[in-house]
Amino acid sequence: MDLLERVAATGLLEPGRPAIVLLSGGRDSVCLLDVAVTLLGPDAVRALHVNYGLREEADGDEAHCAELCSALGVPLEIHRASRPDDAPGNLQAWARDVRYAAAARLVAATAPGACVAAAHTATDQAETILYRLAASPGRRALLGMAARSGRRVRPLLGVTREETAAWCRERGLRWRDDATNEGDRYARGRVRGALVPALRAVHPAAERNIVRTAELLRDEAEVLDVVVDAALAGREEIAVDHLAALPRALARLVVRRLAETATGELCARAPGRLDDILALGDGALDLGSGARAVVDGGVLRCERTPPLPAPRT
Repeated sequence: MDLLERVAATGLLEPGRPAIVLLSGGRDSVCLLDVAVTLLGPDAVRALHVNYGLREEADGDEAHCAELCSALGVPLEIHRASRPDDAPGNLQAWARDVRYAAAARLVAATAPGACVAAAHTATDQAETILYRLAASPGRRALLGMAARSGRRVRPLLGVTREETAAWCRERGLRWRDDATNEGDRYARGRVRGALVPALRAVHPAAERNIVRTAELLRDEAEVLDVVVDAALAGREEIAVDHLAALPRALARLVVRRLAETATGELCARAPGRLDDILALGDGALDLGSGARAVVDGGVLRCERTPPLPAPRT
């Protein structure tokens, strides 16, 4: 099955549903835009390019995206952004938030039913899993990126970066390279430049095997979610005695569910505090990631960690 057939088989680019492709100008997003136009037709596709102004080549990337979209007959929306000095989080997280916020506005303004297609590949998936596994313990690290999350879709998760490059060369499509993606300044770059090649040396299908493992674990995670639902019985609290009687793996999942429900954020450290929660008695315990456990009358609930009081002047 060739690349086009594999992408079509995912059902993520649905005929009759418009798509907004996030276009950086790199090989993966250029491939995705061309595939989307081939499967859906140019009238159903729009592209969004965000110029962050962070690299000298940024304006060249923008011009390349405009040229490509003109050649493919696809409307292009360009959003220019500059990072505030007080922006929270790291640079990549800020850029991601800007990109998805711009996409949401474009959907609302032009095509309320559209999907937002990102060009993450099997190679990106493998890098994400390896990075998360190194940086954050727990089952969640192995699940990787979902192929579908609300209106966001990732149609190329079954395609490697080498295959997107081959598609572009075969179709005569030029792309732009971002040198910062290949350096070792960021942790993701170190995974890409050293760890992934080492795994390929162990087995040439390393990326596909990692991605397939994530798919299987994601299916199994749905079963575990049902088990956690049963343990909580629709409540957002649980008796500590009941928690202690559960199998330890399930008890950790219950703690994580309570913490993440309370904060709306991933709480990777929360399951590791299970023993501390069981020994707490009545009181409160920090779980990290903005969550804390509160035991009152032998019943555990989780809540957001209260903000620190303002310093006295």
